[in-house]
Amino acid sequence: QDYFTDENRVLKKDPQQDYHLEYAMENSTHTILAFSRELHTCDTNDKSITESTVRVIWAYHHKDMGEAGQNYHGSNRGTKSLRLLNPEKEEVLSASLPYFDLTNKDVPVPDKDTTYWCQMFKIPVQHEKHHVIKVEPLIQKGHENLVHHILLYQCSSNLNDSVLDYGHECYHPNMPDSFLTCETVIFAWAIGGEGFTYPPHVGLSIGTAADPQFVLMEVHYDNPSYTEGLIDNSGLRLIYTPVIRKYDAGVIEAGLWVSLFHNIPPGMPEFVSEGHCTLECLEEALGAERPAGIHVFAVLLHAHLAGRAIRMRHFHNGEEQKLLAYDEEFDFNFQEFQYLKEERTILPGDNLITECHYSTVDRIRMTWVRK
Repeated sequence: QDYFTDENRVLKKDPQQDYHLEYAMENSTHTILAFSRELHTCDTNDKSITESTVRVIWAYHHKDMGEAGQNYHGSNRGTKSLRLLNPEKEEVLSASLPYFDLTNKDVPVPDKDTTYWCQMFKIPVQHEKHHVIKVEPLIQKGHENLVHHILLYQCSSNLNDSVLDYGHECYHPNMPDSFLTCETVIFAWAIGGEGFTYPPHVGLSIGTAADPQFVLMEVHYDNPSYTEGLIDNSGLRLIYTPVIRKYDAGVIEAGLWVSLFHNIPPGMPEFVSEGHCTLECLEEALGAERPAGIHVFAVLLHAHLAGRAIRMRHFHNGEEQKLLAYDEEFDFNFQEFQYLKEERTILPGDNLITECHYSTVDRIRMTWVRK
């Protein structure tokens, strides 16, 4: 039945029954209920289902509901963030496909709120072009809340193997000069995300002279409880194939530049910041190399604890197009790629605006924005 709850968490039967049971099954271990509902029910007691993150709350009792009403669930309850209209695309890949791992080796995580750790890696030598077709996070067991995000940068190909010998804290005065050659992001993963599978016609190119030979893996450790003695071995697994796909994949970063000029006042129920990828920028970036534009097939929206909503706006010839991606119910612990239903072409001279909505009602100090 269709129920809703009020501010006192009391369940009430909805006079407008919008949920419809499709089938049910029960055995000795499982009860399965399949049901359907319109995305927009025009019922003030129902939430509309959009492409934003949905927090699904579940609870159960071992006895069926009686005439007196529902039985209290006790500890048999939980919540899960999902994107109901944008599920992860799962492609069945052959278990025999080759892969390589880029993982940290016994990195000591400091007892401080935020640490960015950088480690250089060499891509295994391929004598011809291959395509990476899936990237999986390898998060050390128990460190799921410690590893906040991982970025992979392409570095200069003029480096030698001596740069592989050490990792170092990123953005530190003493970090190796070789790290400064690593500027182009080729992959990003964030907390709560699963493995990313490229569409069947796209892959990340490796093995040619123009492809990355050395990469820098930046891991952001989030340790708000200042736990001491943490040692981490997390990283990424890249699965690749010699069967070349039609298009090479890349990453375009759009948003607010991380700087001391970007800060959010305390006590704000709503504060909006905008990052502009201007027409001049996209003209210069795409005009010579990609005059026919680039095709966007997925978007990763990224923010931190104060983030409440993110919108990726797209303008062509000064006219706003349909939102490239959005999440009005952003969940810090669920940062998953959104696969676009239809690829979007971004042309030289277009505009991109990343609109970030924050809430700092529970904070008494200024918030300084970081990556």
